[in-house]
Amino acid sequence: MTARASVGQDVSVTPDPLGPPALTRDTKDWTWVLDRACDECGFDAGAFDRPAIPRAFRRNAHVWFALLADPAAGERTRADRWSTLEYACHVHDVHQIYHDRVAQMLAEDNPLFDNWDQDQAAIDGHYAGQMPAIVGPTLVAAAYAMSDLYDSVPPLAWHRPGRRSDGHRFTVESLARYQLHDVVHHLHDVRGAARAATVRAYDASASDYRDDAAEIPAGVQAAIDRFVGLLRPGARVLEIGSGSGRDARALEEAGMSVRRTDITPAFVQLLRDSGYDADVIDPLVDDLDDPAGPGTPYAGVWADASLLHVDREDLPRVLSRLADATEPGAVLFVGLKEGDGADWSVHGNVTAPRFFTFWREEPLRSALAGAGWTVASVDTDTGADGESWLQVVARRT
Repeated sequence: MTARASVGQDVSVTPDPLGPPALTRDTKDWTWVLDRACDECGFDAGAFDRPAIPRAFRRNAHVWFALLADPAAGERTRADRWSTLEYACHVHDVHQIYHDRVAQMLAEDNPLFDNWDQDQAAIDGHYAGQMPAIVGPTLVAAAYAMSDLYDSVPPLAWHRPGRRSDGHRFTVESLARYQLHDVVHHLHDVRGAARAATVRAYDASASDYRDDAAEIPAGVQAAIDRFVGLLRPGARVLEIGSGSGRDARALEEAGMSVRRTDITPAFVQLLRDSGYDADVIDPLVDDLDDPAGPGTPYAGVWADASLLHVDREDLPRVLSRLADATEPGAVLFVGLKEGDGADWSVHGNVTAPRFFTFWREEPLRSALAGAGWTVASVDTDTGADGESWLQVVARRT
C-alpha cells in the first residue's frame, strides 16, 4: 500500500526536483477493508472494537515516534515504498485531514469532503526532507487530537454521514475504522524497521526485563523438562533469544550445554557481566556455526518467546537456517504467541514499542515443514497476562 490519490481522481503529480523519485500512484479503492481483513497487513478494521479505536490511534502514534529514532528513518529501503520518515509525515497529515472531516460530519449534514491528493501532498510537504525529531512529536500530538475527537463523539452521532469526492459514503464510525486501517497498514509498510526498533526497546530496558523475568513460569519449566527428555545428556543446544539467561541456566542445570545468543547487545552484555559466554546473533542473517565446536551441528535449538519478534515472511527462512545448523533428528522448541496478524506492544516492563507476530497452529506447522522440521507436538499455554502461547516441539527431518 503506497501513497495514493483519492479514488476516481485523475491528478497529475508535480514532481519535486530536489526530492526522491515519486512512487507509482496507487489508485485502488481501499474501502473493501471495511468488509474483511486486509489481504496485506491482516488488520480487520470492521471487527475492531469501536470503543477501543481512540486508544488504538494513541498506541499507533507511539510506535511511529519510536521508529523515527532510527538514524536510517529517512532512507528508502525499497523502490516501491516510502521511507519510515515519509510514511510518518503521511500519517501525521492523515490525522489532520480526518480530524477536519470528522468535525465537518459532526457539524454539517452529509458534507462533501474536499479532495486530498496524498501523492502531491508528499511532494508539496517535502516529506523526505523533514526532521524526524520534529515529525515524531507533531505526529503524536495530531494522533491525540484525533483520538480526543473520537472520544467526544456522542453515541447517536457515530452514524452521521459524509461523502468523499468520488461519491463513496462514510459514517463517522466507518471513517474511523477506515482511518485506523490506514495508519496500521503503514506500520506494515515499514515493518523492515520493526526489528531495529524492537532491539532498541530491549536495549533500553534490559536490566528491568532481566529482574522481572527471574522466575520460570510453570508452563515454561514443563516445556524445558520435555525438551531435555528428548536429548542426550550433555547435548549442545543453541538458544535463540537468551534474554535474561533464565532458560539457559535451567537447561544447564538439567545437563545440557547451551550456547547463549541474543540479537539485543544489552542482554548479551548482561550475560557476559555475569560470567557467561554469549554472542550477539541475528538468526535471520548471522553465521550460526558454534565457536565452541566449529563445523559441529547442534543437537537442539531452544527459542522461547524470541521468534515472535520475527516478521511472518522471514520466519520460514529463520527456521530453515536453524535446520541447517543442526544434526539430523535434532530437537527444536519454539514458543510463540497465538493469534492473528501482528501488533506492537507498548506496555509491560519494556515500555518502548516492540513488534510481535502472532501465529495459528496450521500455518506454523506448514512453515516448519517447509523449513525441514517434522512437528512432534503443539501445546498451548496461558501466560501471566492471560495470553495464549503455542509451544511447539519439532524434529529435524
